[in-house]
Amino acid sequence: MARAFLAGRDRDLLAPLEFLAPGELPAPAPRSVDRGALAAGLAEANAAYGHPRAAAAAAQLADPATAVVVTGQQPGLFGGPLYALAKAAAAARWAAALEAAGRPAVAVFWMATEDHDFRESSWSAFQVDGGLRRFELGADEQELTPLGMRSFGPAVADVLASVKEGNASPRFGEWCDTLAGWYQPTARFGEAFARLFVHLLGPRCPLLLDAMLPAVKQAERPWLAAFVARRGEVESILATAAAAVTGRGHPLQVAPQPGASPLFFLSGPERRRIVWTGDATWALRGREEERGVAELEQAIAENPGAIMPGVLARPLVQDAILGTTLQVMGPAEMSYLPQLAPLYGALGVAAPATALRPQILVLPANQRRRLEQTGRGLADFVGPDFDLDRAAAGARSEERLAPARRRLEALLADLEAAAAPAAADLGRPLEKTADQMRRALEQFEARLTAALGRADELRRGRLAGLRQWVRPDGRLQERVLSSSDLPGRYGPAAVDAIFEQLELDGSRLQVIEL
Repeated sequence: MARAFLAGRDRDLLAPLEFLAPGELPAPAPRSVDRGALAAGLAEANAAYGHPRAAAAAAQLADPATAVVVTGQQPGLFGGPLYALAKAAAAARWAAALEAAGRPAVAVFWMATEDHDFRESSWSAFQVDGGLRRFELGADEQELTPLGMRSFGPAVADVLASVKEGNASPRFGEWCDTLAGWYQPTARFGEAFARLFVHLLGPRCPLLLDAMLPAVKQAERPWLAAFVARRGEVESILATAAAAVTGRGHPLQVAPQPGASPLFFLSGPERRRIVWTGDATWALRGREEERGVAELEQAIAENPGAIMPGVLARPLVQDAILGTTLQVMGPAEMSYLPQLAPLYGALGVAAPATALRPQILVLPANQRRRLEQTGRGLADFVGPDFDLDRAAAGARSEERLAPARRRLEALLADLEAAAAPAAADLGRPLEKTADQMRRALEQFEARLTAALGRADELRRGRLAGLRQWVRPDGRLQERVLSSSDLPGRYGPAAVDAIFEQLELDGSRLQVIEL
């Protein structure tokens, strides 16, 4: 879907949202949203996180003339994958670009603490002395419990000790000690994530918004109520939008579920989806007890923290309470946005522009030197079809077999000439013989390439190390490497490089040099 939007196709599926092409800024649009109470709550929370601009940024948010740039992510362990940090930097850079254009702006990072995807948020990968290693908190013993209600438990201390042990650098050891100050067994995901990002980005850090903050839930109340009051219309709109997406040949990022609301209900420690069971009744998924809609409406009025928007409601609720001018999203997020986009018009929410987040690859100086020594381009190592054996052998197999290949073609030409008087009878046998001989040579070349590659173990090791850095475990670096890895390895200069070199262009993979 993101590729289609970048190519100028199917953007009408986003209507009334506007896709922001690389190099553009969102058009000025008035927002009549009262953000005063929400800004006050965020000021207090961000001050507690240690944000040096908590009061000033919150005052900007409270001003209705301020444009709001929003991005967000689940609060993953040790900051989650590197792209989470890049998202925060990108939102701040977009806000700065609007300021430079004469439009007051503030960046907000939505911490999705209401999500209960522990598996996605409870791991972190670091480049340790033996190569990339993934560290995990262990099995999920609190299924369906939102991240904002969960503490790390004793496992986090063991994980940090293992990360520290795997890196001999004194700087990295000191960084692990710093992380331990926030990632304690009794600490919670959102709090630790916020303190880490404030430390990394300092005054450049967006305002951090915890989705479970009481001020946020109070602001959401009328929009949660609208999803309930207009539940039939919402279900119909979502179904029509899903059909429009599949009608253009795109797969659905979120599978449709008849009767399922885009809202969740917090029942004790469990976050369960609300399912409409009748015109005025509902139940929780996995539970048989039916309840009246009036009970749900009362819960929203008295305790909005118990109702949580799901993926097909969260962007709209976010933009409704923030009066968003621009939301910055990843490719997967961009892919589900058309499924809910028509709800903006139906529920009367001003539709913001949406931009694809920048994608980054950090390349330190030592890895750059290794790349230059290979004589190859970076794209060779980033691509998913990288062949280590062929890269290690280089062009030597082709060079060695070039004379034999020329002799083979000359031999085939001689055979064709000899068979010319009987071409009608020998044409197909000759063609089959030529195919077999060429195929045999290709198979031998592949074996020779592998053998030559294995013979040069030093070159092979360097190439493998470079490949593992730029595409660890076969995935893009930003999707695997922890946001905390580079600061531990290179200090504040790593975050400075990301922030300063980042371009607001999500159409390509950007190389950040250290």
